[in-house]
Amino acid sequence: MATVPLSLIARYCDRTLRTDEVNDYDGAHNGLQAQNRGRVSRIAAAVDASLATVRKAAAARANLLVVHHGLFWGPRHPWVGKHYELMRLLLENDLAVYSSHLPLDLHPRLGNNAQLAVALGLRNHKPFFFEKKQYLGVQAAANVPVKELTRRLQHVVRAEPTVLPGGPSICRRIGIVTGGAGSEIRRAASEGVDTFITGEGPHWTFGLAEELGINVLYGGHYATETFGVKALAGELSRKFRLPWEFIDHPSGL
Repeated sequence: MATVPLSLIARYCDRTLRTDEVNDYDGAHNGLQAQNRGRVSRIAAAVDASLATVRKAAAARANLLVVHHGLFWGPRHPWVGKHYELMRLLLENDLAVYSSHLPLDLHPRLGNNAQLAVALGLRNHKPFFFEKKQYLGVQAAANVPVKELTRRLQHVVRAEPTVLPGGPSICRRIGIVTGGAGSEIRRAASEGVDTFITGEGPHWTFGLAEELGINVLYGGHYATETFGVKALAGELSRKFRLPWEFIDHPSGL
């Protein structure tokens, strides 16, 4: 079985995703979060690095797990109980973890936002949603009924979206920021979109969407962020000629 140095794959990811250049939230820790013995023969991809996905990756005999939400968003000490079990699984199965949060969200080709836009049939997208001195999302001109856009989103995320129909019946400028950007619909509207697609948001955004005259489509935090890790793992598979698989562990949120 062919193997590739873990360090070579990690450097390729860092360079491709501009890991050291992208500003992220505290705790993201983008890049290689856990190493293995140094070689990779099979890649797994998952949205979250959790005990459940590590178990599934180990069962799939992967020795590199590529994720969007990594291991270290908050303190993981002491290493007892479930934390110990997670560490033990990583070590016993020679499983490395590479995590990419905002670098993967905003990548113009492999990113969650760009990939979701393409899946929805939105072409020629442009930067959108300025945050932390960079654009995180994408926007595209369109001429599509909100009901049709909802149908497309349901098809690609495989779940029924929540629709806040505060805007026009025909979507002409659509913005996308995957994940949990629902509380930022005022900013989305200020950048000129009439329809905003994201993963989830709080209850009060319903009234705000009506006030702002904007449609908001919540496709699910997890569901809208499956695209980037799949694209990245597929890229690594082609580049290094390694097999890969997606570890699906939906949160329902």
